[in-house]
Amino acid sequence: MSDSAKPEILVERPEDGIAIVRINRPEVRNALNVATRRKLAEAFAALSEDETVRAIILTGDDQAFAAGADLREFIDATPIDLLLRHTERLWRAVSSTPQPVIAAINGFALGGGLELAMHADIIIAGEGAKFGQPEVRVGIMPGAGGTQRLTRAIGKFHTMKLCLTGRPIDAPEAFQIGLISKLVADDQVMPEALKMARDLATLPPIAVQQIKEVIVAGEDCSLETGLMLERKAMQMLFASEDKTEGMQAFFEKRKPVFKGR
Repeated sequence: MSDSAKPEILVERPEDGIAIVRINRPEVRNALNVATRRKLAEAFAALSEDETVRAIILTGDDQAFAAGADLREFIDATPIDLLLRHTERLWRAVSSTPQPVIAAINGFALGGGLELAMHADIIIAGEGAKFGQPEVRVGIMPGAGGTQRLTRAIGKFHTMKLCLTGRPIDAPEAFQIGLISKLVADDQVMPEALKMARDLATLPPIAVQQIKEVIVAGEDCSLETGLMLERKAMQMLFASEDKTEGMQAFFEKRKPVFKGR
């Protein structure tokens, strides 16, 4: 198969309940061109509808998660070109996925790569990973959440440093400022992501999805509104078969079997 014929996105099913979505453009450090973003959105849209999938791992390769946008598609682009691409719809397919998404990061997560990682729910990174928003150094700025999601994740002052200087930070610093969930040795990124996905896949999927939905929605509302969303979601879970199964298993001292009902 020629390089041009290689699929930009690979979807793997290593175990029951787990899917791996892998960016597959190693020749350009997994730079995100429009075709790749479309394939990524298609993969997540399909997995969103698959009730057998309970956790998703989003990853690249050992050298890069994604080293940013493919600048070859930007150098001659006009404002109308950017508008008509509607890439916000493609990003939304990742962030709106009901199942928990784990970003497993080795190497570079820069620009659009870091913005993509922030569409996940949990970030596991290797010690050699690099994170940054370097757009200012080529005359533009982050345009897929680098100024907004990043501020919500790590606060104004860390975000200003990353976006205004365009300089990357290493994984230990990213962990220190709260950008990543777990820091591991480079060769343990995928094993740790699989371990976490495996654990998530055994939990009641409706409860997991409700927790994710309320946390995401609560970021942009008042505390009182967020607490109301939390109460309503918790109350709804008392109608689920999995609630009964989980509590019965607790008292019977056995492992519960959750069916997503």
